[in-house]
Order: sequence, then structure tokens, then C-alpha cells
Amino acid sequence: MNEQEFDYLNVIPLVDVMLVLLTIVLTTSTFIATGSIQVNLPKADNSGAALQAHPRTIVVDKDGQVWLDEQKLSLEELAVALENAPRDTPLLLRADKSLALQVFVDVYERIRQMDFTSLSLQTEQR
Repeated sequence: MNEQEFDYLNVIPLVDVMLVLLTIVLTTSTFIATGSIQVNLPKADNSGAALQAHPRTIVVDKDGQVWLDEQKLSLEELAVALENAPRDTPLLLRADKSLALQVFVDVYERIRQMDFTSLSLQTEQR
């Protein structure tokens, strides 16, 4: 038998596979980060502070419905769901920009009454 030694290793197929995997990961992480409940966020000059990782997300959609981590709740159910959470748990509040201000204030005040120390409002960069 005639055996030949490899002089080089062709890495182009490996690079192609890695680029496809990277594209899949980046696309998936974008969908996860934006959330599945659609809200039109208000605009602000400095929205970079709200981009940190938050373990609990509260969403108020344009109809005034409240969602905690993609679970629809009433305002009272929200308070019950957050009752046993540690008070240093960071919360991210996402509210639709067309939402009535009173609904937003009601949700905000309910969270503040529970003495959570870290509450952020997510906005879009202008």
C-alpha cells in the first residue's frame, strides 16, 4: 500500500461551520434579549444603564396588561408573585410608550411599596 502523509490540514470547512454556529447563537441571543412580548419602548438619552442582566422582567403592554417573566398577571398577583423574592433582586420594567401614565405609576408604586432596591426602566436610545 502506498500511504501519503498530510502536509497540511484544510481548515476552511471548519471555519465555515464555526461561522454558521456563531450566526445561530447571535440570532438566538437577540431574540431572547428582546423578549417575546411586543412593546414600543419610550426613548431616552441614556438607556445604557438598563442593559445589564436582570433576572426578573416586568412588562406592561399597551393595553395595560402586566406580565412577569412572560406570565400574565393582575397587579395583585404581581405583588403576590414578588412577595417571596429577595429585596435585592434586580427588576427590569418595560412599559409601552403609548400606555396611560396612571397604569405605569400604579405598577411602579406597587413595586416600590415592596421595598425592592433595584428597579430599572428599559428605554430605547434616541
